[in-house]
Amino acid sequence: MARPSQNLLSRALIARAAMDLLDEQGVEALKMRTIADRLGVRGASLYHHVASKEDLLDAVAELINDEIDLGPLTDPGGAAGIAAYAHGYRGVYLRYPHMIPLVARRRVASDKALRGYDALLDALTRCGCTPAAAAEAAAAIDNLVLGSALETFTAGFNLPPADYHPRYPALAASLQASAAHPDGLPALDARGFTLGIRLILRGLASTP
Repeated sequence: MARPSQNLLSRALIARAAMDLLDEQGVEALKMRTIADRLGVRGASLYHHVASKEDLLDAVAELINDEIDLGPLTDPGGAAGIAAYAHGYRGVYLRYPHMIPLVARRRVASDKALRGYDALLDALTRCGCTPAAAAEAAAAIDNLVLGSALETFTAGFNLPPADYHPRYPALAASLQASAAHPDGLPALDARGFTLGIRLILRGLASTP
């Protein structure tokens, strides 16, 4: 493979190669030399753009954050915009669920991520939250988004709903009712997320 000019490299290009590698082979395969080989460059070339593996993971987080649409948070409707933002935020991480354990506990340092939290907290205060309540609501939204993108409630039950009778009658009845929904049982996770966001936003009115 012909080696591209070092000038063609960028932090975003390297981060994208790292994301592809993580998706295909997992975190154990994340080595600077492996990424350099995928890009057809010498390993030392990467260090002009990322300082270390930790910095590389920051770059990956930046790349993901760039996909999150902050536009709905400017919606004058307040709660509706927050809900739309949360659904979009979850949609991004549904595309990269394997990245959640790697980036969810990292420092929030990129401008896009900081602007995102600032815009969310501003939208929450415009809905009537105190700054303290806005912080709690933002944490709840964050936890719900990342948790629901990482875990699937529905896939944990791999038997037909009726097979959970008679030992687990409430579980069987709920799964059967969910299966009868127009969107079916596979959409239960999405419906649960929608309910969670609705409950958080409904609770804002009663939060001191």
